Order: sequence, then structure tokens, then C-alpha cells
Amino acid sequence: MTPSAPTQRLLETLIAFPTVSRDSNLGLIEWVRDELAAQGIRCRLTYDNERRKANLFATLAAGDASGGIVLSGHTDVVPVDGQDWSRDPFKPAIIDGKVYGRGSADMKGFIAVVLAAVPEMIGKPFHLALSYDEEVGCLGAPRLLEDLRSAGIRPEGCIVGEPTGMALVNGHKGASVHRCKLLGRAAHSARAPQGVNAIAYAAKLITRIEEIAARLRESEKRHPGYDITHTTLNIGVITGGVASNIVAERCEFRFDIRHLPWTQPSSIIGELETFAAEELLPEMRGIAPEASITFDLVGAVPALATDASAPLVTRVARLLAAASPNQPQATRPAATARNPPPLQHQVAPVQVGFGTEAGLFAAAGIPAVICGPGSISQAHRPDEFVTLEQLARCEHFLDALIEESACH
Repeated sequence: MTPSAPTQRLLETLIAFPTVSRDSNLGLIEWVRDELAAQGIRCRLTYDNERRKANLFATLAAGDASGGIVLSGHTDVVPVDGQDWSRDPFKPAIIDGKVYGRGSADMKGFIAVVLAAVPEMIGKPFHLALSYDEEVGCLGAPRLLEDLRSAGIRPEGCIVGEPTGMALVNGHKGASVHRCKLLGRAAHSARAPQGVNAIAYAAKLITRIEEIAARLRESEKRHPGYDITHTTLNIGVITGGVASNIVAERCEFRFDIRHLPWTQPSSIIGELETFAAEELLPEMRGIAPEASITFDLVGAVPALATDASAPLVTRVARLLAAASPNQPQATRPAATARNPPPLQHQVAPVQVGFGTEAGLFAAAGIPAVICGPGSISQAHRPDEFVTLEQLARCEHFLDALIEESACH
């Protein structure tokens, strides 16, 4: 089973844009804007402070932009540095039923399916949302949502196409990214006691973070809906120091918190700030009064918990179920030019451990679910891929959604 030629062609084009989060995504955004403009669709762009990155929002319905379903995806991808790729990550390749390339699964495959379906959606109650900097803390989506609020655009729901294997997801953990900066005092390593080693004190903080993570693992109230049933903490990046014979004056590290609904990151950060203020800083300032430890919030995504009985959840579940070969033919959506043979789908809503922009849409009052092609196990890895079968399944679901919308 294979997706349509337009979907494959669009995915190859999207992968070829190297939209790593640290770089601009304007090439891709402006290309999509121009493609939509050629079909008579106007787009709203919202930019970051440097105007190096932008979100795109387009309404496909005629007239009033309120109501309708948002089909949402992020355009940025994670870096490929240090990964052992067997091919150029930004030159897509289709091999043995798989499309290889950075972002193929996470999540340009979904975007390609949606863009290929735009001609069928024009005049129907749909919106397209593309965001920047999801991978570094969902930094773009809040600006997009604020723009919609200011413009009085209030969609009735949102489907975020993160890779779920086309399973329906109605809940995910909250996620927050934090940065800790430490300032000590430099000194020659032969006179180390006259300096304050920022790396050494960062290590003490990291040890405390690991202790908090262990405590949560042992004693936190569990959520059986998740494969990892407790809150997790992870140290992802650390930098500091100049040379081995210099006491490190500065150190910085980043960590994230993937939390259950009843555990607040603010309480964890508060515990770390208290530890720093009461135990670490007095030692540091006994030698270097200028010493400091600061915590900054880089980005945060609230947890998603859309009720299983919500209209959006039941609608998506019904359309996915209609594709099952176990269902009577009469219950399936009408065939379209891109409609592949009926397929079995997982339709009972589930929860996932990774965070998405769905939590931000829900927090803005727009009910949201997650459903998209590909596997999260392929995301962020070398030789990332999405299968052609998954893309075809996504097309089939979107065709059914469009078909039903046309009847309302």
C-alpha cells in the first residue's frame, strides 16, 4: 500500500529543507505560503523576535474563519550532529517501502499528507497550522495561538499529527525545559582553593536532580495510562570551563521534566532553588561574593487530558474505526481517488509520554487530540524514516474526515 504521488513528492520537498531548530525555517514556510497562495489561500505568519522563524496559519473555509478543525504540525527538526547516518539526512530516499530523511516521521510526513489534500479541503471547515521551535520547548505555537485569539479566530478542535502509528491519543505528559547557569571564580588549577569551580557545583545540583528523579520513581502516584507511569527528569546538555588547568568560572546545563498532571515542575524547581540558596551559594560566596546560580524556564508544554467522551475524540475514533475491515462496508467512508483498501486501526484513545503542541491548543480552549503517521521510536534517530503504508493510512483517515465535513 502506497500513498499518493503528491504526498510523496511533497514529503521529499519538505525533508530537503534543513529546518533544524537552531536555524531558520523561513525557506519552508515561505515555500508553503507561496504554494497555498497559488491555490487562492491567504496565510497569516507570526514571527520570532529576530524574524528568522515563522508560524503559518491558513483558513481553508470560505467566509468566517471561526469553527473548523486545525491540522497542526511543527516544521522544525532535531539536529543530526554526531549521529551515524548511512545517507544524507536532508536528501530523502525511498527504499523498501520507507521514506528516509530527517523529519520524515517527526513530523513532515503528516504535513505532506495535509498539503496534498488542500485542494480537497478548500471551502471546507479546516485550518492548517505550521509552527517553529517545537523541538526546543514549543516556542512558536504560543505566538500563533495569541494571534488567533487577537483575530477572534476560534477553531472547534485541533488534530496534531505527531507520529502515533495512526493511533488516537487524547493525553500526554506535561513537559518543561529548564536552564541552570552557575557563575564561580576562575583561578589557576595549582591554586584551586582560591577559585570557585562552577562545574563542581553544577555536579552537586545534577546529583540533587537525580535524587529527585529517584524519589519520584519510587513514591510518586502512578498513572497507568502511560508506559512510563511516573514523572521523569533528564539532564540533556552541559557546557563549562575553558581548560583543564583553569578552575571553571562558568557552567550551564539544561534539563527537562516530563510530568504527570498532579506533579508541578514549579515545585521541583523550587526545591532546587532552595538547595542552591541554602547549601551551595553560602559556600561559593564565602570565596567569591559574585557567585550566582540562576534557573530559567526555556519552554513548557502543559499536559494534555482531553476527555474520552469529547466530540473531537469520538469523531476521530469513529472515522478511524470505519477503516477497519471488521466493520460492515456500509459504515466505512465513501471511497475517494486516494482511498486505499480498508485497514485496521487502534481507535481506543491512549496516552503518550512525549509532549506536543496539543497541550497548548487545549490550554487555549481548543480541544485537541494527536494522530499521525509514523512511529515515535524513529524520531530523533539516525536514518529516521516513515513507511509508505503509514502515509497511506493517514491519507485514508484524512479523506474520511474531509468526506464527512463536506456532508455537514
